[in-house]
Amino acid sequence: MPRFLLAYIRWTDRFNRGVGRIAMYGIFLMMAILLWSSVSKTFFTPSLWTLEMAQFAMVAYYILGGPYSIQLGANVRMDLFYGDWSPRRKAWFDACTVFLLMFYIGVLLYGALSSAAYSLGYFGDAPLAFHRDLLIAFVTGGPDAAGEMLGFLERSPTAWRPYLWPIKAVMIVGFGLMLLQALSEFLKDVATLRGVTL
Repeated sequence: MPRFLLAYIRWTDRFNRGVGRIAMYGIFLMMAILLWSSVSKTFFTPSLWTLEMAQFAMVAYYILGGPYSIQLGANVRMDLFYGDWSPRRKAWFDACTVFLLMFYIGVLLYGALSSAAYSLGYFGDAPLAFHRDLLIAFVTGGPDAAGEMLGFLERSPTAWRPYLWPIKAVMIVGFGLMLLQALSEFLKDVATLRGVTL
């Protein structure tokens, strides 16, 4: 197996392990928010932000922890026949099915990019071009140039009314990392089939 592919596997696994280890503490953040919600509703004026912020924390926890879950093999798997197979046969099956996973994650990533473009005020039908142009404007002209490209920023319809683009950016990052990790898992399966130890 070429050296750059081995480096890709090591880098992706190390990076996603770090992100996943940090993201798993998001459950405590969500618990703290919900605890404050219960306390504020019981003893004080109820906070408007708690339920929606807990939902945002759960999304970040779930999406950013997804690549680490794929890496550990902790994702849901139908183990009726799979558990009895040899490592080589498992690698063959996983190498074939990871394409379905990558297709699914690719669709989710495109949806997240479209949704994020909408939340930044873009209502056209080319969200990828919008993100490219926004990035180019930010790199070449700074925040002011990028700000000129933005339209009406989407807000939640609740009483708190937070902007939605930050959580949609988290979704883009999470799905991108999942796609990178799925490719890493595919390369590991190919290495197993070729008899290469990683």
